[in-house]
Amino acid sequence: MNMTEAMIFLDWIRFVLAALLMAAGLVVLFGATLGLFRFNYVLNRVHAAATCDTFGLLLTFSSLILAFGWDTSSWKLLLILIFLWLSSPVSTHLIAHLEVATNPRLDELCEEIRHDDS
Repeated sequence: MNMTEAMIFLDWIRFVLAALLMAAGLVVLFGATLGLFRFNYVLNRVHAAATCDTFGLLLTFSSLILAFGWDTSSWKLLLILIFLWLSSPVSTHLIAHLEVATNPRLDELCEEIRHDDS
């Protein structure tokens, strides 16, 4: 096997790994979308979206970084991934906190344990 054949073989391995990561990421993101439509209550929907969102983004962006190789676009994708990983849990927490604070029928819709220290 000469050098060009080895490079072609490594490119195919990189392509297959990128395709598998992309497929896995899309399956996880599809699960998040299905959870948004399937669950009835806001807190359940937020939980399904938040847990699948971060893992699906990791798999999808890892696939794109692997496909492009390490260049300027990969660093940009990595920065976008870091930003989304920092902002997604915060926004999910704020949406869930808003729902708990403003819904008067919360006890009817879900079981929760309240710890009132006052």
